[in-house]
Formats: sequence, C-alpha cells, structure tokens
Amino acid sequence: MKIMVVDDEEDVQLLFKQQFRKEIKSGTVEFQFASSAESALDFLEKEGSVNISQILSDINMPGMTGIELLKKIKEQYQQLKVSMITAYADGENLHEARKHGCDDYFTKPIDFVNLKQKILSAS
Repeated sequence: MKIMVVDDEEDVQLLFKQQFRKEIKSGTVEFQFASSAESALDFLEKEGSVNISQILSDINMPGMTGIELLKKIKEQYQQLKVSMITAYADGENLHEARKHGCDDYFTKPIDFVNLKQKILSAS
C-alpha cells in the first residue's frame, strides 16, 4: 500500500519513516512525500493515482491549503481516500474537511498507534 503524505514541515518525513519502520521494511507500507499541495497534484498528474492508496495531508500549508487540495483530489481522483492532519483542532476546519469529502481527520501530535490501525485495517 502506497501512502502520500503532504506536509510542508521537513521533519514529518523522518517521523513517518521512524513510526512505520517495520511496515516499510516488510513492504506492507510505502510512502511518497510531497512538501506542498501543488507538488502532490503534480505527482498525481504525472504518475497517476493508481499507485496511491491514501493521502494524508496537513491543512495549514503555504500556497494551496490542505482543504483546497482535498477539493481538487475529490474532483479529479474520487477513488482516493484523503485524511486531513492539523495542529489546530477547530470545528471550522473539521466541518470544511468533511463537507469536501475528507475520509478521516487527525490532530497533531499524531497518535501513530491509532493512525497505523486505521491505515492497516483499510488494506
């Protein structure tokens, strides 16, 4: 299963690799990282969405926000599951994310035990 993580913070890539090291080593999970919503869309346009099982996107990013990315993905790649991640657990973001087809919603710091369960049970 290939998961795309979209987040402008550099340390997120290392964090996911550490938290999923067993799953990565066994080949259960593979990650694709994008540092912006724009680069995530570029990847999907060039590579297609067939190889991506799920997208985990931060909401607050410079340029295009995670909510804007969610809207575009749900318009162009309806089959993709998209989960939002945010450091700001406010009702407005949650409402907007759900309104535009968000499949799940996580707050930072991420509960990786819960995240792993949800990701692995979806495979």
